[in-house]
Parts: sequence; structure tokens; C-alpha cells
Amino acid sequence: MIITAGSAALLLPRATAQERKPVPKDSARVIARGCSKGYIFTAGPRAAEEPGTLDIREGMHLRMNGPKKVMAEIKAHEGQAIEIIGLMKKGQYLDGVNIGGGVRVSPGSSGGGIPSPGAGQPQIDLESWRVVPGGCATNK
Repeated sequence: MIITAGSAALLLPRATAQERKPVPKDSARVIARGCSKGYIFTAGPRAAEEPGTLDIREGMHLRMNGPKKVMAEIKAHEGQAIEIIGLMKKGQYLDGVNIGGGVRVSPGSSGGGIPSPGAGQPQIDLESWRVVPGGCATNK
């Protein structure tokens, strides 16, 4: 049996280049730089020439969802600046009403009592991440 170079390439698994999934109609692809602690990503400042999504403001906290292996890799880089790319449901990062000066007013819980720590937390389903130049401010 003779296998040509072209047909051999078809038999090999795809290269490690990641193909991005199509974005669902109710979601948006988000790129943000910042720092992580556990499953929480805190968006950092970004310059106008840097990639990113303008709707993700500095200081915004996102709950990262991803495979355990990926989350363990990110945890190993806590204290270093990272860039994440993922999908978010439209509107969850714009909750409330903008009243100017970077301040938004959003509705509170209506049940009284103590809200769940994850309630209302914007979430991002990670597609990829990488370490970027810079560091993270250490808090407590």
C-alpha cells in the first residue's frame, strides 16, 4: 500500500491549533486581561491598542468555567497577569443602569437574607488563556 504525503496528512490528527466554536446567538466572545485567584478572574486596566472587550471594565470579577486541567494550569499562574478568551451570555456583563463615571446601579436580591456568593456573578466559559507581561497586585 502506497501512501502519498497528502493522504498521510489526512490520517494524522489535527495540529494543536485550536479552532474556535461558533458563538451562539445569545452569547458574545470576550477577551480580557487581568489576574485570577481560584475560579475568579479580576479584569485589569487595558490600553486602547490592546485587544479586549470594552464592556469588561477594570475591576470586574468573572467566574471562570473550564475543565479541571485548565483551571489547575491557571491556578499555577496566580500572581501573574493573564489574558482569557471565552464566551459569556449577552447582557450579564451589563447588569444594571449606567449612571456615569463608571458606576452602575443594579437590582439587589428580593428574598431577604444572605445571597449566594455566586448569585449574579458574571460567568465566562473559557476557550483559551495565556500569560501576558505584567503582574498582579496582591490583596490580603
